[in-house]
Amino acid sequence: MAPNESLQIAGIIHLLKHFGWTWIGLLILDDDSGDNFLQALDPLLSENRICYAFVERFPKQSFFSMFQGEIVQSIHIYLNDLKVNTFIFNGESITAMLLFLFMRFIENSRGKMWILTAQMDLTLTSLHRLSDLQMFDGAISFAIHSNELPGFDAFLWAFKPLQMKQARLFKEFWEQSFDCIFSENNQPVESGEACTGREEPKNLPGYLFEMTGHSYSIYNAVYAVAHAVHGMNLHKFKYKRVTESRMDELQDQDTWKLHLFLQGLSFNNSLGETVSIDPQGEVLSGFDITNFVIFPNHSYHKVKIGKIDPKSLEENEFVIHEHLIVWPKYFKQVLPHSLCNNPCPAGYQKKKKEGEKFCCYDCDPCSDGKMSNTLDTIACSECPEDQFPSKDKVRCIHKSIIFLTFEEPLGISLVVITALFSVITMLILGIFIKYKDTPVVKANNKDLTYTLLISLLLCFLCSFLFLGKASQLICILRQTVFGVIFSVAISSVLAKTIMVIAAFMATKPGSGMRKWLGKKLSILIVLFCSFIQASICLAWMITSPPFPELNMQSMTEEIIAECNEGSVVMFYLVLAYMGFLSLVSFMVAFLARNLPDTFNEAKFITFSMLMFCSVWLSFVPTYLSTKGKYMVAVEIFSILTSSAGLLGCIFFPKCYIILLRPELNNKEQLVKRKHF
Repeated sequence: MAPNESLQIAGIIHLLKHFGWTWIGLLILDDDSGDNFLQALDPLLSENRICYAFVERFPKQSFFSMFQGEIVQSIHIYLNDLKVNTFIFNGESITAMLLFLFMRFIENSRGKMWILTAQMDLTLTSLHRLSDLQMFDGAISFAIHSNELPGFDAFLWAFKPLQMKQARLFKEFWEQSFDCIFSENNQPVESGEACTGREEPKNLPGYLFEMTGHSYSIYNAVYAVAHAVHGMNLHKFKYKRVTESRMDELQDQDTWKLHLFLQGLSFNNSLGETVSIDPQGEVLSGFDITNFVIFPNHSYHKVKIGKIDPKSLEENEFVIHEHLIVWPKYFKQVLPHSLCNNPCPAGYQKKKKEGEKFCCYDCDPCSDGKMSNTLDTIACSECPEDQFPSKDKVRCIHKSIIFLTFEEPLGISLVVITALFSVITMLILGIFIKYKDTPVVKANNKDLTYTLLISLLLCFLCSFLFLGKASQLICILRQTVFGVIFSVAISSVLAKTIMVIAAFMATKPGSGMRKWLGKKLSILIVLFCSFIQASICLAWMITSPPFPELNMQSMTEEIIAECNEGSVVMFYLVLAYMGFLSLVSFMVAFLARNLPDTFNEAKFITFSMLMFCSVWLSFVPTYLSTKGKYMVAVEIFSILTSSAGLLGCIFFPKCYIILLRPELNNKEQLVKRKHF
């Protein structure tokens, strides 16, 4: 009726893990039982990252002289190792007794935390009078599960040795308990005190009458046999009508063997505890975990501090009540540590020491981008995407969400610049409308001029789409509005240049270009060039439109609320088309710069396109090398700069003549000048 040994080994592992004891010592017998114990324990220790600093084997039934050699020296070294504070002892009574005797001569023997297996349960009971058990004060022991039987103590106290003259075992118990000797045949006792038989068992230490696990198992075994016999009798009763000859045959069959009725048996004993035996005949019983409290008079008390119950749910199979434990006096009621080295603090990770067991290690700080918030971290871990490690790498901090806002200095500066250029553009538009009948305005195709000014105004205003936290609609409008409006502006510039060339060619005799000098050509150029850009943007929106996203990878400590272009290819295709238009405008304007037209704008268009191309060529590498809100700021700056370049190069000279040199704004003066 004893529980499975593997359950005790699993309990030892649970105990070591619970208290963090990873550097331990093993004292076992040098026999088959010790080998079996070590073979079962060793893989579980490695699996749970627990190491033993040493394994000392004691010869079975050894003599004290055997402790005078290497074993003595080894044990002395181990007991003085301040790192190894937890010892597991699995042995038998004689070896244990000799070990106790030896320990009395070692000063540091009481400064250790002992874990005793169930085999030591009876050993300590038998040795308490022969040995000083102070070294085991605070020890934790595994014992076969037991329980106190009501009335059992009173039952024992009722017996008197004089009434049980034939009970030799009881008399020996009496003599050992009261330290006296019964006289034989009324002969006087030679030495010591004679037993009177009237000594009071109630005055004896309580631990002598404690129900041990072995006794409780015997108690349950008797009940199990009784239930099995009862079950067998009931089974036989079903065949009571079988003839006597037939019954003789049945009695030789396995049907009537008792062990068949023990298999799968389950019943409640007199204490209400369930006793179960599985179909393989194994008892589903567990172990009690007890704490030894040793008193100065060599007596002791076992406190039940936990249990291992295989019948419980997995999370309740191992239970320990730490607050009930009395630790060895050496540790001053503080949890002992048994580690090869101090734990790695938070912010560090373990690093294996070459040539040593994995329980002995160095501590390395976590690398950049990683953290650890627990002791003895095997490997530092990365924070979630929306968090980053603190400077000491012991915790994760939530990243702040950033975007270019209207309130910050950079955003305010861009808003002021945008508003300023927008006002300037509207003023220029107003000037051209007011002076629409003057030669300067008339000579430069006022319809294209109005179209260009309005598109430049919208270019400035579209910068506001890039400020603030973007939504789905804003992300779509940002690139499409910007691309189409800029294409209209550049197309207008291109149309202006083409119209200058057409006007010059129309002055030649017999030229058929006069019919193209109307508004239709300029409108057709603007619409056609803008339609291509609009088609590109439409295809972009259909296939892979921009969308808002939280970029958590680009910045270490910040989350960027940005617009994902959806298709990078389409984004750069829009820019490439604008670059193509500006390059064509530049080339056409450059070729037409020396045409003898009175109002030739080619030189100014050449400079404006040169500036436009320079801005957007520098935009690409700058845009790719920046992150976060500064990417948006770079794009806004490029929009403002290129738009301002067109505005300044093309319209400021005209405004200068209209406002500051009105005397030059007449047909006679303009005819005198070869070029405007």
